[in-house]
Amino acid sequence: MSGTVITAAQRPGPSAVRRLTALARAELALLGRNRGVMLTALLIPLAVPFSLHGAVDKMNLKQAGLSIGSVMLTAALGFTFLFAVYTSLVNAYVARREELVLKRLRTGELSDTEILTGTALPAMGLGLAQALLLWAACAVLLHTGPPKAPYLTVLGIVAGLVLSAALAALTASFTRSVESAQVTALPLVLVSMLGSGIMFPVDLMPDGLARICGVLPFSPAIRLVSGGLTGGMSAYETLGALAGALAWVIVAVFAVRRWFRWESRR
Repeated sequence: MSGTVITAAQRPGPSAVRRLTALARAELALLGRNRGVMLTALLIPLAVPFSLHGAVDKMNLKQAGLSIGSVMLTAALGFTFLFAVYTSLVNAYVARREELVLKRLRTGELSDTEILTGTALPAMGLGLAQALLLWAACAVLLHTGPPKAPYLTVLGIVAGLVLSAALAALTASFTRSVESAQVTALPLVLVSMLGSGIMFPVDLMPDGLARICGVLPFSPAIRLVSGGLTGGMSAYETLGALAGALAWVIVAVFAVRRWFRWESRR
């Protein structure tokens, strides 16, 4: 009976799930050591929305079918997308690139997609945990109650997290150093805060301005989150928001595949 000799090169390697898990675990350890990024990611989404309570209370929310609780929870989730995921990942991608970590990972079994996804998983997990915590906190403190259409809110959260990670990788492509990461991330953060319905509901804007703000990257995801909380979205509006969110994710992923830089820019 003859045997088959299997060389080391022919032995099956670890599965994609195991590779992603190992990379995500290592990235989580690095994320935990960066106190500045952790404080920004944890405190801003929790503190800033509640500091806006006085301003939100003065808005004519009933006219748009909104409540203080739904507006503040939407704002909190928007800040989670921007700070817990987007800005922290811009910093992470740039730091790993400049330290040649990404370049070394490409010489192993990990594919490019696995490297970028594994690096993003801890921040996305943190964002998801924050979303659930904020959801519970607003239900208790602001009496928001359960979402009227929870599946829309879930879709909005998923779309926001995925888009945040993709846009972070794209922003990192044009960021030269860790020190400049906060600067290059700032334009999208400011535009999204002011125009995507995070700090000011789009439903309260003039129609012309609302249409312009509706095409911003995070606007469809925020619209799904808000619509799920209030239950005030028609089928047409839901399909439009889903199409917009999917379109932005596809565009961002395509841009990352086209322009992401793996070599140090020093």
